[in-house]
Amino acid sequence: MTSDERTMKALWSARWQRWPRWVAGATALWAVLYACFGLACALSGTSLLYLGTDSGASGLGWAVVAVGALAALVSGAVVLHGLRPALRVLLWVVCALAGITAFSLLMDVITLMLGQGVDSGASAANKALAAVGAVLLAATALSGRPAAGTSLRTPSAAPRRVRLAAWAGTLAFVPYAAMKLVWASGGTFAGITGEEMLAVSERNGASEIFLTLESWGLDPTALLAVLGVFLLWGLVRPWGQVFPRWTMFLRGRRVPRWLPLAPALLGAATLAPYGVVGVGYLVLATGGVVTLRRGDFHSSGDALLVGWIGMVAFAIYGITLIIAARSYWLRTRPACQLTAVTE
Repeated sequence: MTSDERTMKALWSARWQRWPRWVAGATALWAVLYACFGLACALSGTSLLYLGTDSGASGLGWAVVAVGALAALVSGAVVLHGLRPALRVLLWVVCALAGITAFSLLMDVITLMLGQGVDSGASAANKALAAVGAVLLAATALSGRPAAGTSLRTPSAAPRRVRLAAWAGTLAFVPYAAMKLVWASGGTFAGITGEEMLAVSERNGASEIFLTLESWGLDPTALLAVLGVFLLWGLVRPWGQVFPRWTMFLRGRRVPRWLPLAPALLGAATLAPYGVVGVGYLVLATGGVVTLRRGDFHSSGDALLVGWIGMVAFAIYGITLIIAARSYWLRTRPACQLTAVTE
């Protein structure tokens, strides 16, 4: 690394360490842009809620305007008057609203990774903007805390109970991955064959990448489950803090905190509520309170079986991802902030 590169790196590092000074202004700018986005969608009648073949209610744009306007007022007040206790509470409220709006963003990301188009570009853009806003709002709410230290802690494994949670999240995906691989290999599960499932994927507009992997006996969602488990263990093992030897030229370097935390928080915010709500619905369906539509399956019982396997996996994994991400966050904070924190 040349001296100019080291100087530039030092300048960037110094700027990022001063994030509490500029994050409120960045949040205010985001809020104005988000409100303008919602206003444009509302006035043009563009729907921000995709409901199958129905376009959904275009009035959601006005809700986006309201969230953006509230965020602009609160973050603007922080810029002018500093972070007061009441403003911090309002920031967390708006952060929660933005987080709810960003729900299911992970599904859109996975869809794009598999080479497919999202159901609604406006809806996907709304969720992405809301996710960015949730991060900025949370950062602004935390910006009034004492400055972080710079002493890095020795990489460590998560406490035993967190590692046990990681095992639960791992094992929860085993039935799901097995079910998917049975179909991908041409087998039959829940009364539906691999050929029928492939036809369903084609009819639903699956991408060429998705169909090609299926033809090779590799289900893309099962592969994503493996990546999810890899992320989970990276959060609880020391190699998630320092690149291990098998990463070649990266080995020995510190893993940036955002690298595992960003996908972990995105995954947890999507999968945990999706799975928990799904399990609740399946409980009602199993008890006969509501009727579960069979969809592409031959009977409602088959659909119920597959639903239980998927939703239980998403719920348990999503919850354990929250636990592991919290542990990682605490174990990688600068040393001077960890002295008063216990898990």
